[in-house]
Amino acid sequence: MSKKNHWTLKSIAKELGVSNATVSNAFNRPDQLSKSRRESILAACKELGYFGPNKAAQSLRRGKFNIVALVLPDSIEYMVSDPVASSFMRGVASVLEKDGINLLLFSGNSENLNNVVDFVDGFICYGRPRNQSLVEQLKTVPKHVVTVDFDIDRNASVNINNEQASYEVAKHALHNKDDQVAILGLRLLDENVLCRVYDHHECEAGQSIAHQRLRGYQQALSELDIPIAEDRIWNIPESSERFASIAAKEALCSLPRPSVLLCMSDLIALAAMREAIKMGLKIPDDIRIVGFDGIDEAQRFVPKLTTIHQNSEEKGALAANLFITKEEQKALINYELQLGQSG
Repeated sequence: MSKKNHWTLKSIAKELGVSNATVSNAFNRPDQLSKSRRESILAACKELGYFGPNKAAQSLRRGKFNIVALVLPDSIEYMVSDPVASSFMRGVASVLEKDGINLLLFSGNSENLNNVVDFVDGFICYGRPRNQSLVEQLKTVPKHVVTVDFDIDRNASVNINNEQASYEVAKHALHNKDDQVAILGLRLLDENVLCRVYDHHECEAGQSIAHQRLRGYQQALSELDIPIAEDRIWNIPESSERFASIAAKEALCSLPRPSVLLCMSDLIALAAMREAIKMGLKIPDDIRIVGFDGIDEAQRFVPKLTTIHQNSEEKGALAANLFITKEEQKALINYELQLGQSG
């Protein structure tokens, strides 16, 4: 038998001197052939370098690809290094893999969904994408969509009550109206810059995670009649020690120095704690610091971080199950105020 680089079902059948249906049955319907006949055909195909009918063509005919695009809020490089996002992705994958469904990671910085929409069964969108136009496309794309940590005009979503959770952790950290408070926010602005947030900035007043958490902080501050100066809120463009350390240094060097830091992620809070310790500050005596997420590192740190624990792996598994079952449900998962010694 002659060698050939690019086999098709038709050409391999001709080479073997059998019908197209016989080759197709050998790969897809083994009950239609005797065991010896099937093994003989598969062995001959393997020798020639043919490994079955074109799966892409089959998927196009069926309209089902067994691939789900996971739309991330930011770049893939950044998101896979984030412990909260990694935990979420692990939860998604654990469910999808059991059903033989593959996961395609899709950057929230991408221009549009056109490159993948024709080759996936739908989308799980984890957080509001950096590129706002992707949100508009997800509202109308003719495929199943499940959103996580934000809602669009479709009915399948998974969230926690960020506003109530941030209220509770702030209420725990705050003592009285003499507290000097600073907020280290995460993506409060659409701009990819580290800066202080002032009234003139055009903040999205909607349902992003950052603004839900900010409203929770503000409610706790209001109830205790604690003012916050207009230059005491920072926008940190990503949850990383690099950016958080810069913001924390600025905050800790401000006068009067903050006695409470409300941080929108554990990674930000840990960076702030490291900077405070470098400056010789005692936690929580000189400054109280709280976070949000409940990552493992925060529980190992000394002093242990007070934070909101959300089960990101459970969140991912629930999103994947909603996708598979096609349920139109707005699911809300539980969270826990996890008390440490930091605030």
